[in-house]
Amino acid sequence: MRTHKRNSGFTLIELMIVVAIIAIIASVAIPRLMAARLSANESAAISTLRSLTSAQAQLQSSGAIDTDGDGSGEYGFFGELSGADPVRVSAAGAPAAGTAGTDELNPAVLSGAFGNVAGSQVTRSGYIFQMYLPGAGSPAAPIAEDATGGATAGPFPDPDNGEVLWACYAWPVAANQTGNRVFFTNQEGDIYQMNNRIATPYEGAAGGPASDAIFSIAADMGSPLGVNGVAATDANTWVPVQ
Repeated sequence: MRTHKRNSGFTLIELMIVVAIIAIIASVAIPRLMAARLSANESAAISTLRSLTSAQAQLQSSGAIDTDGDGSGEYGFFGELSGADPVRVSAAGAPAAGTAGTDELNPAVLSGAFGNVAGSQVTRSGYIFQMYLPGAGSPAAPIAEDATGGATAGPFPDPDNGEVLWACYAWPVAANQTGNRVFFTNQEGDIYQMNNRIATPYEGAAGGPASDAIFSIAADMGSPLGVNGVAATDANTWVPVQ
């Protein structure tokens, strides 16, 4: 009697079953992986803002930037904090650009990775960060960092306001893909969030919050924040990160 051996490999039906199983597994696993990635990126952004708060406090207390020569330190931009760019100096009691190769902060108070400034922004772990320092007088208008980092030309941040004010936002590179929430912190050390569930979410290099988004008065870093029942300039709801 002759016997027939089954050819090795899968039949078409078996292959279709395997493909269907893989598709089912992927439909469950991929959303979970994306959610985990979003959560990790948001946690990293919060951690970065906490580190930034500490770095700014160290810089200010050290007096490494004192552009009016009054003995009180001032806050800095990413390029200055990271040692990638020279810090601002005093020239006859007025702010001036530091000299490359001479006036860089050493040791730096922030990781050198934050010296990679492009378009006044730093991108890390799916989030974009942008720093603002105050202009002169009241209202204290926000001044952005130079496009490639630091401050090399006017208008320079104001020495007096710069001793007490700074602000930084963090928002996703791509909303719902690299992160959801938008974050903010300043010299007070508290971190605030906005859920970003708005008609036009904050995302990407050109789509971040305005410099005064969370403040209660337009173009005034010295005004109260738009939290705890106070309206924010961007009309969104900002709450503390718990």
